[in-house]
Amino acid sequence: MTADSHNYILGYLLSVTLTLLAPVFLLVHEVTGHSLFAHTTLRVAFLALALVQLVVQLVFFLHIRGEKRPRWRFMTLVSTVLIVVIVVGGSLWIMENLDARMGSMSPDAMDAYMLDQE
Repeated sequence: MTADSHNYILGYLLSVTLTLLAPVFLLVHEVTGHSLFAHTTLRVAFLALALVQLVVQLVFFLHIRGEKRPRWRFMTLVSTVLIVVIVVGGSLWIMENLDARMGSMSPDAMDAYMLDQE
């Protein structure tokens, strides 16, 4: 086996482990009746797992490392991340706004509003 294949195997094992940790944390949280992890701690853990997963993917599979060559892949990655941040951030902003405007209504008031709009 070459060094590259060892890197791919290590990257794969790290990716699978990080992917499986999130449902395990959630399962432990549910089984313990929400007492082992606070909801905020769980959110931070999910975010940390996602960020570590991103770094693993970048290093082991996309080969984004410290190199002297032109940074075309890196610049493509930066623009892609910017687009994703805009799309996800905009979506979350819209959903939060809708929840703030419509979430305070009772289900009956929501149905009446929707029927009135038709």
